[in-house]
Amino acid sequence: MVQAAFECPSIQRWHVRRLDSLDESVEWIAQWEPRWTAEEAVSWAVVASDDEPLGQVGLRSISLVEGDAGLSYWVAPAARGRGVAARAVEAVREWAFDELGFNRLGIQHSIANEASCRIAGKTGFVLEGTLRQAIRHADGWHDWHLHGRVRSDGARFTS
Repeated sequence: MVQAAFECPSIQRWHVRRLDSLDESVEWIAQWEPRWTAEEAVSWAVVASDDEPLGQVGLRSISLVEGDAGLSYWVAPAARGRGVAARAVEAVREWAFDELGFNRLGIQHSIANEASCRIAGKTGFVLEGTLRQAIRHADGWHDWHLHGRVRSDGARFTS
């Protein structure tokens, strides 16, 4: 599923890394267990009730001391437009705030990635600013939107 998803031009466009072979996909997936063990990052497959793979959601740059992390997500082309990303983001946000006691989560994306911006807004992440030339994609340097959500924001998810 991961390799097939990364064949999608829009997923390739917004990710720095490519997965051009099954070996690269397996290697990428295998790196998540040690990152979880080290409490640095975590990633989950997003699946339908019948175990159909729909996408991925995760926390990056976890700081347990500071109680914050970055949130990332992508959705396979066949699952887009069904609210998958928003529901996955909300589930991870709820877990991070309610179970882990985090205070803040952030979402960063290229300002050209309008779909990611919509998901951030839909799930209550406030646009806080723009980081100039913060990420390099295949087509060059991109400015990044920085969205944030803090625990005291309360419930803001709109389906």
